[in-house]
Amino acid sequence: MEQDLGVYVEQVALLLNLPIKDEYRDGVVANFERIKAIAQVVNSFSIPEEVQPAPTFEP
Repeated sequence: MEQDLGVYVEQVALLLNLPIKDEYRDGVVANFERIKAIAQVVNSFSIPEEVQPAPTFEP
């Protein structure tokens, strides 16, 4: 089911009590569209079951 990101942004803004000015709304929605596209790429990458997470992160 495809979710309307504009509706999502409005609902989350209400839940967080974070008003978004009208002049910024389209930009916020566009950024969420970009985030969604990146997340789909990340989530579609399969990791074999035998791969274990590193115990600590070291950049």
